[in-house]
Amino acid sequence: MNRLWLIIFALVFVWSAIRPFDLFTWFLEVSPAVIALLVLLATRKVFPLTDLVYTLILGHCVILMVGGHYTYAEVPLFDWIRDAFGLARNNYDKLGHFAQGLIPAMVAREILLRKDVINGRAWLNFLVVCFCLAVSAFYELVEWAVAEMVGGPAEAFLGTQGYIWDTQSDMAFALTGALVALLLLGKLHDRQLEENGCLPRF
Repeated sequence: MNRLWLIIFALVFVWSAIRPFDLFTWFLEVSPAVIALLVLLATRKVFPLTDLVYTLILGHCVILMVGGHYTYAEVPLFDWIRDAFGLARNNYDKLGHFAQGLIPAMVAREILLRKDVINGRAWLNFLVVCFCLAVSAFYELVEWAVAEMVGGPAEAFLGTQGYIWDTQSDMAFALTGALVALLLLGKLHDRQLEENGCLPRF
């Protein structure tokens, strides 16, 4: 986590806060990014993460802040993709849920490896996927709770766009993201952990 990381975060945050589509939705979507920033600032000296994981977290924060600015159902690029390919909905929400699996998978992987919690790669991968599914399920419960508490104003936050299987597909995209992270980023992550002297030997 360096100065460039903080500058990018700050610039996107300020942009997202300027006349968002819906202020309530902006607050709900951007809050996790701000919480992540505070956690990373508090832990950067006692438990600094690999460059890969810091970069992925920044990417996820950007996705959250862009979604907060436009709402997940109204991101212009994904409107264009919908129209260009004849899709039924704006799928920026699915990108967000894919990231919700991919990035937490690498965070969980790093913590489990460095804290030497797991004995064996198979158990590591299994528990990382379980963690990501738990995060995804918890977020769906948060969406449900917000919808029950505020009613209509939560529609932009939910971003279902009339799709009855939205919750299940959100979790499927998170699962896919977690699997992609483990399959494609595991070796790079191991190299960075080894360079930092943090990779345990199974």
